[in-house]
Amino acid sequence: MPLRSVRIAMALMLASVCALPQVSPAAEDTSGQQAFNNACRTCHMVREGDNRLGPNLHKVVGRKAGSMPDYGFSSAMKEAGFVWDEERLDRFIANPDEVVPGNSMKPYGGLSSSEERKKIIGFLAQSR
Repeated sequence: MPLRSVRIAMALMLASVCALPQVSPAAEDTSGQQAFNNACRTCHMVREGDNRLGPNLHKVVGRKAGSMPDYGFSSAMKEAGFVWDEERLDRFIANPDEVVPGNSMKPYGGLSSSEERKKIIGFLAQSR
């Protein structure tokens, strides 16, 4: 292959890589909030002290399950005996009954999309 053809091929490859859409951190934040709004906001807020049907999720990562004052958790959640981390949140959002049998999340049955769960967990982790 002549050198000129190699250069043209390389230029086209580099141009195509540069043309790929880039996701900015702001767009990722927005997509996490959007995923949270779509799946969680009916019952939960992330504003500290703003409990609704479900407890607020402000600083949920690192919090002991069922321990936030001023919210009436189910006995199952109060007795869960773990601290929320990203892995446990992922499993819980996917299938709450598997992680904490007897929780009060009905009628929510879980979110199957691992990509949407990842966005939600990223969004919740920012509320530290």
